[in-house]
Amino acid sequence: QVRLVESGGDLVQPGGSLRLSCVASGFGLEYWNIGWFRQAPGKELEGVSCISKNGESTYYADSVKGRFTISRDNAKKLVYLQMNDLKLEDTANYYCARSFIELARSSCNPPHFGSWGQGTQVTVSP
Repeated sequence: QVRLVESGGDLVQPGGSLRLSCVASGFGLEYWNIGWFRQAPGKELEGVSCISKNGESTYYADSVKGRFTISRDNAKKLVYLQMNDLKLEDTANYYCARSFIELARSSCNPPHFGSWGQGTQVTVSP
């Protein structure tokens, strides 16, 4: 069974850091591009960061550039999202998903991704 399971969400103060993890099972992670997405209450699902199959290409939303770093360990079937200097507006439920479409075409857009995890909540609050 194909599964992606996120973890690492928490309550953190502004300026703090978190590392989210996405563990894959039921398929070969090395064959898939992976993305992190988030959805805040009342807002649309947005692409936060995506990484290519081999990790050589990455995409970051403008709002997180310089603060978030995506990485992957295909051998361990894990994809990470290191989040630093967290801001109030980073509060959301964060999801990981997979895509066969190359990042140059998908541009980390949610409709191009599937096999969504259940999400992990990140809350940034003083």
